[in-house]
Amino acid sequence: MHVHRTDPGHGAEVLSLAHVDHLLTETAIRTPAVRVARDGSVLPEASYTRGGSLAGKPLTGLVDPVKLMRLLDEGATIVLQGLQRYWSPVGDLVAELELELGHPCQANAYLTPPGAQGFAVHSDSHDVFVMQTHGTKMWEVHGDGGPGDLLLEPGVVAYLPTGTPHAARAQESVSLHLTIGINQLTWRTLLQREVGRLLAEVPDEHLPAGYLDDPARLADGLADHLAALADDVRRLDPAGLAAGQAEAFLSGRPPRMAGALLDRDALTTGITADTALRRRSGHPCVLVDDGDAVRVLIGDRVLRIPSRVRPALEHVATHTRLTPGELPSTDAESAVVLCRRLVREGLLEVAR
Repeated sequence: MHVHRTDPGHGAEVLSLAHVDHLLTETAIRTPAVRVARDGSVLPEASYTRGGSLAGKPLTGLVDPVKLMRLLDEGATIVLQGLQRYWSPVGDLVAELELELGHPCQANAYLTPPGAQGFAVHSDSHDVFVMQTHGTKMWEVHGDGGPGDLLLEPGVVAYLPTGTPHAARAQESVSLHLTIGINQLTWRTLLQREVGRLLAEVPDEHLPAGYLDDPARLADGLADHLAALADDVRRLDPAGLAAGQAEAFLSGRPPRMAGALLDRDALTTGITADTALRRRSGHPCVLVDDGDAVRVLIGDRVLRIPSRVRPALEHVATHTRLTPGELPSTDAESAVVLCRRLVREGLLEVAR
């Protein structure tokens, strides 16, 4: 376990008690975005949800704030799951962390009333960052030296490696903390994918009859297939596979288009050489040469842009804020055309 102290106000900027109040009481949030636990058990959805309708169509799993607050008063912990999907500040944090680590991440938040504990001692199958954003919570963390206590308060971030047994109890006030789980990509996963592709090319023929009495009948054929597979493995290109893995990750993240409607409105009123633009949070901008074009990996997809504007793209890749007029090796009109496209695609946004 590792503990880091930072600005106490930073966590509340990402997810505050007021933010959670808004999500739970003013929006049509539904399960499975919310679950509830008490004394180590997950409560049935019917105990905190209701039905409804929209345009004549039935809706199920709507969170009932009256039922939910009653359960909170009775000591239940409210869990907001997959927050990165519907709360932009958490989504920005998760997207930036994914680019730093190269691993998929997800975020949950835990709202626990004073003195309560939502879950018994347990361990997770992934690494976890824990950020306390409101109140305090005492964590019981089990390591090689036995259990130890750690008090988390706003500004304290803890890192728990995979498999670390832990439990946590709120102290004198309601506690809110954010956990970011790291869904690790592993060597085994990468090798299974590539070797599995080679195995799929092995002929799916029957084993020879009679091998039960004479297993040696399998030996020659097995030796041939193993040798062929070994040769195929040796021919794999590590550099190419590594580049492919990076490109797949940098073009397969969830879309991030917050503000896209406002940007389109700005496009109709005009973007000039002096318009202030910025890279959208959580978007990479990685350039891959591809003949007479450049593939631009922007997170959720790949753009293909003529290679003659590569210097301008390099400027975009290395600057979080810019204007079209700053782009090198291109005239003002071409720079504006390029920036308009990058705004439409979501890599850039108009600074507001």
